[in-house]
Amino acid sequence: MNILDNVIDNIIKPYDLGCPDLDNLLSLLYVKNCDDADIFIQNVADESWFLEDGIIKDIVCSLDQGAGFRCVVGQGTGYAYSEDFSLPALKKAALAAGSMHVAASGRKQVGIISSLEHNIYYGSDHPLSNITDELKVGMLHEIERLARAHSSKVEKVTASISSRYEQVLIKRFDGQLVADIRPLVRIGLSVVCCDGKDRNSGSASYGGRFGLEKLNTPEKLNMLAAEAVDLALLQFSAKPAPAGEMPVVLGSGWPGVLLHEAVGHGLEGDFNRKGTSAFSGRIGEKVASSACTVIDDATIDDRRGSLTIDDEGTPGERTVLIENGILKAYMHDRLNARLMGSKSTGNGRRESYEYAPMPRMTNTFMEPGSYDPSDIIASVDDGIYAVNFSGGQVDITSGKFVFSANEAYLIKNGKIVHPIKGATLIGDGPSVLHQVSMVGNDFSLDKGIGICGKDGQSVPVGVGQPTMRLDKITVGGTETSA
Repeated sequence: MNILDNVIDNIIKPYDLGCPDLDNLLSLLYVKNCDDADIFIQNVADESWFLEDGIIKDIVCSLDQGAGFRCVVGQGTGYAYSEDFSLPALKKAALAAGSMHVAASGRKQVGIISSLEHNIYYGSDHPLSNITDELKVGMLHEIERLARAHSSKVEKVTASISSRYEQVLIKRFDGQLVADIRPLVRIGLSVVCCDGKDRNSGSASYGGRFGLEKLNTPEKLNMLAAEAVDLALLQFSAKPAPAGEMPVVLGSGWPGVLLHEAVGHGLEGDFNRKGTSAFSGRIGEKVASSACTVIDDATIDDRRGSLTIDDEGTPGERTVLIENGILKAYMHDRLNARLMGSKSTGNGRRESYEYAPMPRMTNTFMEPGSYDPSDIIASVDDGIYAVNFSGGQVDITSGKFVFSANEAYLIKNGKIVHPIKGATLIGDGPSVLHQVSMVGNDFSLDKGIGICGKDGQSVPVGVGQPTMRLDKITVGGTETSA
């Protein structure tokens, strides 16, 4: 059985609904001058297990389902949703979505043209049932054992396992009927270490669009434990970070979150259509150093941000946003693409059936360059090496950001001297891209942990980059740079 038939059987047939019912519901959305309309049906099963100091503290399970109805005329969107799958309730929601516009005389009827042809970038196995509850409990206890075995300084351990199984069915304005099954898992570990005087914390997480069995290996669990504990232990020897304007080397992988926040949001279509982004109207212009090529790619196998189809039914794509410093494209959903005379790039995303879609990132990253990472560090006389970030804030309109590094090191005369604490990076996205002078050959993506928020909606995303040098950026710290 293919994915479309599987999803139809699982989320509409149990309610005595069929494809003709979807045709009729979609026809209720049509109004005069209607530019777009769709029905988004979603069924989600979530499960999370939590361990604290050897005890399974909580197990949270939830099921959610609903249908969202959207009617678009010009820039206006009518949207309504129903958690009730009875046909009268669904008709009421469909009519409500179209009620903001003048109803058309003689509503159109639509039929299935065909299902869209698209590639599949992740499996459809059910991660909640792929392994037994006993194995999940065993994973949590093993994570704790490995963490405590890694260092006698480990004082407190919390660990978690989360799984999601999402099915979506989308009936589109053009008659297409498409479906997707999206697994998503994540394991996490947080520790507190004590040296008899001070306490420091560290954390690590892994995840992706696959089953928990891919994470339940000695190698993965050992890496998780070592990463969290080592991060906590590092803080005991860390010295106050310098402050001032200086070169900064960003590590590969997760530091791409800075690129995501400071630059990625500014390349989403809605901000550029409205003229509120620093990149508005600049297609074809040089917006970064020639060393920068930035990609948004939903087509990477098993990645957290990947999408076989987006939440409007458009197949996932690989979009070159910036190429050798030149702005090439924005990320679009259908509405903004139409209004800007472009096409959707497969970036129409929504948190759930309760929301209309908007342009969002998938896996956003900087492509690798040719430099050896050791040569990049050796090029810095006086600066810092930021390996990991714990959080940050960004103003999408200006691109101004503040990011806190939770793993960073001082560089003196081309060598890493010692770890530092309290370092923040302060700047703005458009300017910082011009400061990139060296890009490494050690590209990596994050470990499958990204969550992106926008306008009250959260979606899973991926980030990545190679090691790279920023010639000049403001570092906030507690000591003035010599």
